[in-house]
Amino acid sequence: MPSESLSSVHRALDVLRALGQGPMGVQEVADAVGREKTQVSRTLKVLAQEGFLERDPRSLRYRIGWQLLALASSAGEERLHREAPPVLRELVHQVGEPAYLTVLSGHGVVTVLTERTSRTLQAHEWVGRTSPLNCTSAGRALLFGLTEEQAATLLATPEGVRLPGTEAAPRDVPSVLERLRTERARGYAVAAEEMEPGLIAVAAPVHDHRGDVVAAVNVSAPVFRLPPDAMPQVVDAVVAAAHGLSARLNGAG
Repeated sequence: MPSESLSSVHRALDVLRALGQGPMGVQEVADAVGREKTQVSRTLKVLAQEGFLERDPRSLRYRIGWQLLALASSAGEERLHREAPPVLRELVHQVGEPAYLTVLSGHGVVTVLTERTSRTLQAHEWVGRTSPLNCTSAGRALLFGLTEEQAATLLATPEGVRLPGTEAAPRDVPSVLERLRTERARGYAVAAEEMEPGLIAVAAPVHDHRGDVVAAVNVSAPVFRLPPDAMPQVVDAVVAAAHGLSARLNGAG
């Protein structure tokens, strides 16, 4: 009996792996996993009953369900929080300024982790605070993974209302999209005194195993500590940190 139960578990895992490639009918799944159709059919029904799969009522094909997607999302967030701290610490060591991990939250960006320095004068404590997308480096870096239509939807404001920020920031949707095209092409975003005077920040996107942008790594500091001649080194360090965190999320770090 134990071996039979174990075989059922292996069969269920094989079925889930197969459907990870896309929707399939019962026979297609059976062929993909090399198992008898009636056994696979029973496994599919149980997984669908538990929410791990869904069956399209018209095509009768199975696809990954909400329960599995919820577990995957939870695991991804947990891994992001686990892998990010050493990356942020190394970034702080390299640039001598606070480093942050941020994620999309509704129509804004929220900082979820920070690594600080011993400097007396630092940027505000951002953890848990929601900031605008258009005038922050992290906000724009997080938009790199969206289409222009998706970004425009997140950035939309009532008619006649400008987006937040200083006059240095792009404060209407077309201006933000134009800025995004340039920044996406080079792989990082810089916001120089755009959210508030005297503050400059650099951010780069973090990608998961699907290539989706799931977070951004950024460094923020007073402008007098990050003059133009210091920016190339900081940009390189931030981009490298984002790439390193992406690799860790993908099991390559």
